[in-house]
Amino acid sequence: MPKTHTQFVCQQCGRITAAYVGKCPKCGEFGTMVEQVMQPSSGRRGEAQATRGAYSSTPVRLRDVEPDGLIRMPLPMEEFSRVLGGGIVPGSLVLIGGDPGIGKSTVLLQVSVLLANTQGSVLYISGEESTQQLKMRADRLKLSADDLLLLTETNLEAMIAHIETVKPDMVIVDSIQTTHSSDLSSAAGSVGQIRAGASRFQELAKNTGISIFLVGHVTKEGTIAGPRVLEHIVDTVLYLEGDLYHRYRLLRSVKNRFGATNEVGVFEMTERGMVEVSNPSEVFLAERQAGSSGSSIAVTIEGTRPILVEIQALVSLTAFSNPRRTANGIDYNRLLLLAAVLNRRIGLRLFDKDIYCNVIGGLQVDEPAADLAVAVAIASSTKDQPVRADFCFIGEIGLSGELRAVSQMDTRMKEAEKLGFKRCVVPKSGRREKSFEIGDIELVKCRTLRDALEVALLPV
Repeated sequence: MPKTHTQFVCQQCGRITAAYVGKCPKCGEFGTMVEQVMQPSSGRRGEAQATRGAYSSTPVRLRDVEPDGLIRMPLPMEEFSRVLGGGIVPGSLVLIGGDPGIGKSTVLLQVSVLLANTQGSVLYISGEESTQQLKMRADRLKLSADDLLLLTETNLEAMIAHIETVKPDMVIVDSIQTTHSSDLSSAAGSVGQIRAGASRFQELAKNTGISIFLVGHVTKEGTIAGPRVLEHIVDTVLYLEGDLYHRYRLLRSVKNRFGATNEVGVFEMTERGMVEVSNPSEVFLAERQAGSSGSSIAVTIEGTRPILVEIQALVSLTAFSNPRRTANGIDYNRLLLLAAVLNRRIGLRLFDKDIYCNVIGGLQVDEPAADLAVAVAIASSTKDQPVRADFCFIGEIGLSGELRAVSQMDTRMKEAEKLGFKRCVVPKSGRREKSFEIGDIELVKCRTLRDALEVALLPV
């Protein structure tokens, strides 16, 4: 028997060391060294040649491949189903991450009960809560199902044995960080244990057709703990986002082999669990106070869904030598860019003022299409001039103060019209524009930010 030896490999940069180190000497990341047991080759060339004919895989021409219809498992929770791409794919491995207490276990318990009552048996494996605690949560949420099986287990081999015995239609593992394999000596939650567990569950899902959901903890940077090892192994990665002090939660898809990425589902956290929000634009604008300065409406796109959000800005004289810039819900660097454009191109005196910008509802808006709404809100607060109540805004702002067109204009306009807005300020592009089927809403086309402010702000 050839002797084995152990080496450690960094999962971030691939650096190999002979002994375990807590910090990778090349990339400087902590906890990324994974133990690997190396089995030297026997050097028997004849045996290697004899096994070549045993492989069952053969190359196939692309035109000869028969497309199989993808049959999804219907999910009676429309927002969750939307994010997955229209339902649960049999044999898929799905990872759900989020901050502690954000509602990962709650929404998965609700999904388990719905599927157990409509589709088949579900096995819920928890390594953090006992079956009595899960029962207490189900009673609090008024949930009940006959085909929902509960199991408290942390050993990977025992989990797989139970799954092969029960043969459920879906499995939930909460969480992958508490799972440990007896084949590895490292502690549960280490990179090696997480990778081994995810790989075993992936193999089990593909071989049996059982859909498996994994709950993953996040680091202080907001990424799945691991680091990113899990995201490369699984088929779908979902993040449950939201502010713990707000009642709304966003389920966002960042990777999906069976559907669109960046799709978003909106939920409201209540005493009965996660409740779907079918019209998030109406919810985010429900408490809007028309006629106040520093408030504007942006028409954004989250995945394939248009969402209208209220953006508020407050500009006040600073009491410090360096004025403050605070961004909540938008990118901080984007706020600095827009403040510089307003100061240089529009002539607003902002170098001695604090600027606070906030997106109502805890939503995170990252796309440049919200630039115009942010700039209008800042200018409105600076001049103390209210924004016209029936206006909404779409457009990216360049450094010269010009407005630039964005994608999916027709989808955005239809959503704005549905919510009762009469006019929408959009960029006047030099290219040939598509005629939008938008009904009664009026397009106010502007080439520059200065033109947009002239039509958007009410005179004092």
